[in-house]
Amino acid sequence: MNIKTLKVAVLGGGPGSEREVSLASAAAVVKALEGEVAEVTLVDVAGPDFVLPQAVDIAFNVIHGTYGEDGDLQAELERRGVAYTGARELSSRLAFDKVKSKQVFVDKNVKTPMGRTLTASCEKPEEFRYPCVVKPPSEGSSVGVHIVQGEDEWVAALADAAKYGASVLLEEYIRGKELTVGVVGDEVLPVIHIEPRSGFYDMKNKYPWLLDDGGTDYHCPADLSKEVTEAVQSLALQAHRALGVEVYSRVDLLLDDKNQAYVLELNTIPGMTESSLLPKAAKEAGYTFSAICLKIIEFSLIIHKDV
Repeated sequence: MNIKTLKVAVLGGGPGSEREVSLASAAAVVKALEGEVAEVTLVDVAGPDFVLPQAVDIAFNVIHGTYGEDGDLQAELERRGVAYTGARELSSRLAFDKVKSKQVFVDKNVKTPMGRTLTASCEKPEEFRYPCVVKPPSEGSSVGVHIVQGEDEWVAALADAAKYGASVLLEEYIRGKELTVGVVGDEVLPVIHIEPRSGFYDMKNKYPWLLDDGGTDYHCPADLSKEVTEAVQSLALQAHRALGVEVYSRVDLLLDDKNQAYVLELNTIPGMTESSLLPKAAKEAGYTFSAICLKIIEFSLIIHKDV
């Protein structure tokens, strides 16, 4: 199909904690596609009763987190027979669940921090030292994530993470550089070094424009040796393939002081404003923002041709 003839619905918003960020991504994608496709419409999705324009050819999904990244929207679009961008239902559900995806990483020898699932009333297991990391299994943008420095912070951190589900994920703390790597098709994009100006890469440091606080410096490409860069990119691609993710993703990693990389998680619907990390890496690789959006559509139409 000629992309110039496509009618595209850009799906944004969602009912989750990342709604405002998603709407910003959706507005940016709409702007990028104007003049590149026959018709582009922004659809604000709050739940399964959303209405699509008639005769839409593909839905460009930029709903981060709940009902966008968790497989539910993918299932609904497949039920309606509508093609869509990005990972399909099963791989979306797997990648969104940090507990299940971590188990796949372990089973397939993808280097990842040691982790364990707990309930909100658990004491810290003896094999984990402070500091350690407590996070909800199925939230994005570091929502509910705590780096617990000592016993006095344990109960509050566990309780906050448990607001988002029946269990929490406990991980060993890896001190090092925060990195992220985009994968589009079989192409691995340049590594980005994420350097928060204070603390770690939480909501306020990711989206200072949203919370009027925090801030982060981004280094693209990351200042790493050729050998380390290639090792990080290889690990990111290994994680992407281990979860069976279709079309594209953004893999978050940590690099310790011995240049050992660890996969933290994989995002199937990463931020898609022009200043977001995957478009930033794509620009370094030579793609305009419009071009990377069109590339995602092109690959998605191939993957989803049976929808």
